[in-house]
Amino acid sequence: MYLKQLSLTNFKNYDSAFLEFSPRINCLVGNNGVGKTNILDAIYYLSLTKSFYNIVDSANIKHSREFFIIEGVVSTNGNEDTLLCSFHRQKMKVFKRNGKEYDKLNEHIGKFPVVMVSPADTLLITGGSEERRKFLNKIISQYDSVYLDAILNYNKALQQRNRLLKDFAGKLPSDMEILAVWDAQLVTYGEYIHRERNSLVRELIPVFNEYYSFISGGNEKVNLNYRSQLSESDFGELLKQSLNKDLILEYTTAGIHKDDLIFEMDGHPIKITGSQGQQKSYLVALKLAKFDYIKRKAGFPPVMLLDDLFDKFDLERVEKIIKLVGNHRFGQIFITDTDEERMKNILSRLNVEHRLFRIGVNCNIEVISDLNSSSNEKE
Repeated sequence: MYLKQLSLTNFKNYDSAFLEFSPRINCLVGNNGVGKTNILDAIYYLSLTKSFYNIVDSANIKHSREFFIIEGVVSTNGNEDTLLCSFHRQKMKVFKRNGKEYDKLNEHIGKFPVVMVSPADTLLITGGSEERRKFLNKIISQYDSVYLDAILNYNKALQQRNRLLKDFAGKLPSDMEILAVWDAQLVTYGEYIHRERNSLVRELIPVFNEYYSFISGGNEKVNLNYRSQLSESDFGELLKQSLNKDLILEYTTAGIHKDDLIFEMDGHPIKITGSQGQQKSYLVALKLAKFDYIKRKAGFPPVMLLDDLFDKFDLERVEKIIKLVGNHRFGQIFITDTDEERMKNILSRLNVEHRLFRIGVNCNIEVISDLNSSSNEKE
């Protein structure tokens, strides 16, 4: 499976754009601000029906325009699917596959999985626990639709329970039976979510360790530590024990919405002890482990999006990563860089199937290098 074509209309800084891709490595080069990352974000949109960077859909419309359209053609074993995502300021977002609109956007999740590696990933380390829960959710949701539904239903039940706790504020609760209804839903969905997260982290750890060792070349011992209140106690009992506290604070203090994923190096949080280079290696290794996991679950490799790999990495390490993802256990790869000659040199040394695009200041896109499998065979 690979993205064959991509067209954009009024998306971010593009009036219009059309690109045809290699099924293997695609490199986008150009100065900062010309729109390289926006191409990757459009691909991300076609996979997960939303932007990697902007929560608000209207923020992705080109200035002064009323709508954007992203359209892509995905090739799978000779068969092609056309994906279309459109958003109008005054209307709902529309997502179609082969001309048929989805009833719910989450029906599309997992059909075209991607893994994004970005400088923004540092939020996984520096941000709050919500960022790390999102990381877990995005992995599992791309192969398990039941998990995605469980997350949505858990959050709805949590909102209803918190609203009820606010209604009870300052007075004796009049109807605890209603609260028990939401408790039961939290337990049902929360226990499933906890099991899946626990299983994911357990399987990620050995693969993550291998990738970190390969990328860093160091001797640090790294680990992922999944922390959840449900790991130590029954969820139903936790809700009962925390009820008085919840009534005082007017929100639910126990549950999987308090989970966290602790990133450790040599037994300490990497946020505190890790250098910028070590943190970057940690995050890339984590994303590569995510790739392996989704590939194993989905039965085919996700598309890999590598944005600005040279951020905090030297040439030797970047070349090592590109060589790694360039082998055929990985699928289609997209890479951005500001240095055209640097990328040309890496690709020429590796001699891998690729297409190299130059993006100019006016969003002009041209193919400046194209090495396909047939030309490799001739050589």
